[in-house]
Amino acid sequence: MSSPPTRQFIHYPPAVATDQPFSAPPPGTNPVVRGLLLRYGASLITSVGAIQQFLYNSNGFSRLQEVKGLDAVECRFDPTVIPAAQDASATVETGTYTRPSEFGAVEADAGAGRYYSVLDFHKAYTEGRFTPTDVAEALLPLIRRDVEEPTSHSVAWMDTKVELVRKAAEEATKRYQAGTPIGILDGVPVAVKDEVDLKGYTRCLGTKDDHTHPLDATSYCVTKWEEEGAVVVGKLSMHEIGLDTTNNNPNHGTPHNPHNPDFYTGGSSGGSAYAVGAGLIPIALGADGGGSIRIPSSFCGIYGLKTSHSRVSIRPTASLAISNSVAGPMAANMVDLEVAYRVMAIPDPSHSLSSTFLPPARPHDPPRKLLGIYKPWFDRAEPAVRDVCQAALNHMTSQQGYSLVDISIPFLVEGGQAHAITILSEIASGFPSARATNLTPANRVLLAVAGRARAQDLLAAQRVRNALMQHLAHLYRAHPGLIIVTPTTPLAGWAIGDGDLSDGVSDGDRSIRNMEYVWLANFTGCPALSMPVGYVAPGTGQGDIPVGLMGMGEWGAEEELIRWGFDGEGWLREGWEGGRQRAGAWVDVVGLAEEKGERS
Repeated sequence: MSSPPTRQFIHYPPAVATDQPFSAPPPGTNPVVRGLLLRYGASLITSVGAIQQFLYNSNGFSRLQEVKGLDAVECRFDPTVIPAAQDASATVETGTYTRPSEFGAVEADAGAGRYYSVLDFHKAYTEGRFTPTDVAEALLPLIRRDVEEPTSHSVAWMDTKVELVRKAAEEATKRYQAGTPIGILDGVPVAVKDEVDLKGYTRCLGTKDDHTHPLDATSYCVTKWEEEGAVVVGKLSMHEIGLDTTNNNPNHGTPHNPHNPDFYTGGSSGGSAYAVGAGLIPIALGADGGGSIRIPSSFCGIYGLKTSHSRVSIRPTASLAISNSVAGPMAANMVDLEVAYRVMAIPDPSHSLSSTFLPPARPHDPPRKLLGIYKPWFDRAEPAVRDVCQAALNHMTSQQGYSLVDISIPFLVEGGQAHAITILSEIASGFPSARATNLTPANRVLLAVAGRARAQDLLAAQRVRNALMQHLAHLYRAHPGLIIVTPTTPLAGWAIGDGDLSDGVSDGDRSIRNMEYVWLANFTGCPALSMPVGYVAPGTGQGDIPVGLMGMGEWGAEEELIRWGFDGEGWLREGWEGGRQRAGAWVDVVGLAEEKGERS
């Protein structure tokens, strides 16, 4: 008999298991097109409806209505499921989640591959070794695009408002000098993906749109960071309108992977992943509609948390991928991820769904340490990726008290198609044909194909969503505390091709392959964490490629994922031969700030 849920929920789906044999996706038929051919091909595809319809059909979207077993399943348009076991109206005072005593016992990475954490910045500020202003002045020459000779790092930034950065750093410096810092986030440099609003900046979603009027408000989750004293040092690059997983952006430049410059960072939060992976900042904000936090976190060797749907408020920003996308933290270490999440996830009283969530809190009960694996799905990763992830799981089961549970998940092929047509249609609704003409060729093709979607197909996709959520509810009720584990992506990185950077690239099959594991959390609203667990040799270029392991928890189970992430951090530090590796592009920001502090 199934165990009851360990807590109460709002909108929890019925627990209904679906028994379906595993079916691997069919071989892809999408051509790889890049460079000038892509530019001219996009013009042809966007003007010929028959080609659009052919591409639409070849990706399986028109067959969703034929999926068996869904006749009695209702459509579900919103995957939000809210833990509501106690009064959700409690307020959280500034500093509650960033007191040094809350995190003082937590160690960041040790050894040669150590990345600086918020604890390092706070300790240095408290001891007077350097100030937040010293850090800002060390960073600005590295990240500014508006200078005569930008550095290789500045391509990861869309914009940096120097005076705003200096003002925030100066205010934090004064608080430390007065002995009244807000908490460990005070004075710490952070940055945010261009997808969210930031007062004084523009928001162009990585497009060529000329937004000349600065925004007059900041997204709620970023405001929470600022209230804790974090210094926002600018907006970070992204794949244009978030519609692929490489972070290729011919409009504003493409940051290269900090571990190996012949590879992409992954996207669409690639600027955020680069900034953290290169050691420039310990925390960045990402947004994730189809792996856009977790894929770049995996490729760049950092930690990334896709939060439960509606958990984090980005008000007043309008999300493009309404029922799939969320904001979440990307961080150098688990302690950084934890503090960033706790602050940004404070319920927004002005948001109808966020306000219903409980304030984040560490669970008191010991973790159940159950890891669910659907073996045929897990094993579809490239052998090198699979081996690294399996080594981490072996350590968790032999040394850290975890148990493995064999599970199955239905509709994996159909679910990926349903997610794709849903998110493409949602984004296309924000880019009508007149506006889409300014997009890159690859995205014009995607939106043109999305325009062939029929209402019946979209409704069928939402039935698939509901069936998947019901099956996950069955798994989580049968195994309370379960974390479903897979590689974050089946690929060992994505190499940059000739001609990609000038005109872009369209490789639909590789994009779908890259998203094979991540889409499920977006489509069903569950939280998911990606953490680095090792490295593989590259096929080209210099520098090993990081590999990420992903865990997907029950709705609202971010805290359980965070505790699992700390165990994973222990594996990388103590179990992986050679430990964690710093990226080749890593910058010693603390060292640079100390030099400035000594001179001042």
